[in-house]
Amino acid sequence: MERTMKAIVRDAYGSVDVLRFAEIDRPIADENEVLVRVRAAGVDAGVWHLMLGMPYVMRLAGFGIRAPKSALLGYDLAGHIEAVGADVTAFRPGDAVFGTCRGSFAEYATARTDRLVSKPTGLSFEQAAATPISGYAALQAVRDHGKVKAGQRVLIIGAGGGVGTFAVQLAKTYGAEVTGVCSTAKTELVRSIGADHVIDYTRADPIDGREQYDVILDIAGNRSLSKLRHALTSRGTLVIVGGEDAGNWLGVGRQLRAAALSPFVRQKLGTYISKERKQDLEELRTLLESGTITPVVDRTFPLDEVPDAIRYLRDGGARGKIVITV
Repeated sequence: MERTMKAIVRDAYGSVDVLRFAEIDRPIADENEVLVRVRAAGVDAGVWHLMLGMPYVMRLAGFGIRAPKSALLGYDLAGHIEAVGADVTAFRPGDAVFGTCRGSFAEYATARTDRLVSKPTGLSFEQAAATPISGYAALQAVRDHGKVKAGQRVLIIGAGGGVGTFAVQLAKTYGAEVTGVCSTAKTELVRSIGADHVIDYTRADPIDGREQYDVILDIAGNRSLSKLRHALTSRGTLVIVGGEDAGNWLGVGRQLRAAALSPFVRQKLGTYISKERKQDLEELRTLLESGTITPVVDRTFPLDEVPDAIRYLRDGGARGKIVITV
């Protein structure tokens, strides 16, 4: 077995200019880990934040203060098990899997066994790799924090992105009447994945107060809390999903204000940090295999073009997910 691999690495925080395509040592799985031959890896906003090291609270959370502790990037992955650690019994070499790791923009990556499950049958590696991080965020927003129920009116702001395309499909699965908010280029996509109504935010204000919703999912948005509350029913629920480009230190100003205000009003205002839970990954796998939800993959890029993929993500035009093929 070769001892090296190709990977995207960086030695410092910064823009895509810090990234380079290099040959490095292949990782070795610990006793409770597996080595995965990566076939595809998803690109999400978390990758961009970790590349920049912004907001600064990320550095304090253990990723490295002055420079990144790990040279690698990438969370989502799908591929084949190459080797297993001494204590691993759940997987065998050759098994097709998907899930998360730390450093999936590489030919090989090590992953914990509780972060992987079998790849859904009938899905490509690209579709599987598009799912975990965005799927976790959407499932936990709709099911756990929005507590979406049949008959409710749900507004999803950012419906055409990686998290939003999953959230639309999940909210419909729970029986909601879904209104998706997106740009002009994404309206047909959002309608095609099940949204009952689609609002092009470049042509109309989706929260002008004329319509009220039981649940609003605001995905990486920037609208004021007062406007969002105006579009909620008197006991409605607002879930702020993801961070925002506001402030170098925390980047969660609206989230903090929402949490502070929520105990004093009848509406429920909040946010959350999505968790990588194996039971949720299994649920996503079941939903994918049954065709209840389908990953939306906008474009794929080869491994050496990760910087271009991240630029494309930040341009905001991606319809669904961007995936790296390895």
